[in-house]
Amino acid sequence: MKSFAPSLFSLAFSVMILTGCASTGQFNSVNLTNVDLSDNNFQIIAMNVSGEASAGYLLGFSAAMGSEMQTFAFFRIKGDGLLYKEALEDLWGNFERQYGNVEGRSLALVNVRYDSDALNVLGLYTRPKISLRADVVEFVE
Repeated sequence: MKSFAPSLFSLAFSVMILTGCASTGQFNSVNLTNVDLSDNNFQIIAMNVSGEASAGYLLGFSAAMGSEMQTFAFFRIKGDGLLYKEALEDLWGNFERQYGNVEGRSLALVNVRYDSDALNVLGLYTRPKISLRADVVEFVE
């Protein structure tokens, strides 16, 4: 009687490969709005406001290369994978806790800095992380 172990292993491995997670965290921004900061029509209201986000994956690997984050993994166990969105929401949340509500205000982020980092543990666990830091200006009339 033949053993089904090699076939079963091949099937399980194929299912894991086809159902895994992969993402690229590269953020390429395009500014569609021109803002003239040469006039005295704004004031800097906060400097170095920061936000960060991370995710956790089993059986994977992440690589941080400047403003780009690459992740290949099989199982997400933490976070929703939208790291830039989560970091930006964290930045605005930190701003609101210190400087008040942003609703109805003419605010803009300037001097935005973006950093990425990755923790890899022998291909068993990976944690990609991004951090944002920016200054906040408010336009006055």
